[in-house]
Amino acid sequence: MNGNQTKKSHLPPLCLISSGEDSADKGKLLLNQLVRLPQSLPCMVQIREKKLSTKDLLMLALKAREIQLPAGTLLLVNERVDLALAASLDGVHLPENACSAKVLRTLAPKLIYGCSVHSPAALHIAEEAGADYLLFGPVFDTPSKRIYGAPQGLEKLGELCQATSLPVFALGGITPENVSLCMAKGAYGIAALSLFRDTDRLADTIEELYLHLNP
Repeated sequence: MNGNQTKKSHLPPLCLISSGEDSADKGKLLLNQLVRLPQSLPCMVQIREKKLSTKDLLMLALKAREIQLPAGTLLLVNERVDLALAASLDGVHLPENACSAKVLRTLAPKLIYGCSVHSPAALHIAEEAGADYLLFGPVFDTPSKRIYGAPQGLEKLGELCQATSLPVFALGGITPENVSLCMAKGAYGIAALSLFRDTDRLADTIEELYLHLNP
């Protein structure tokens, strides 16, 4: 088994995406989420803080790395390979219009590279670039994405999953009630942002999601 296959087979099926909404917060919500993760259930955590300065983003990544996380949990940051290396993170997540994973892998070959995709064309580009996993969405209606049009829907999720051997995470409007619908279409796992904002219920939410991820 090569290195990339090993990575893909060990990806947690649940991806927590940080809110990135308030630069004044400087990622405190994310750190609070990380310390409340149930220790028996690994997650993939995407640090997506677009409003932070490079300095503050690095400090957040370093603090996140210091937390004792559940075994198998992976920390990734959006786009910034330099910060991933500086903070000893596990990988980088790339928006659809970001630099190619193939190029970035020449700089940091051991990192995991995920790609957001919204179409079959973007899927093929991500595959050729050597992506380790894909985020596809929005699958369901979600307020933050309404300005971009209607959700992609379950049928398109299924078509994308059938067209690739890469792990596909369903994103957008995910709830415990619809996780099984995504899995039935071939999704490897799910990703969400607002679903995890209630830190008091975070552990319960993750435990409930895992019941549907592994029925």
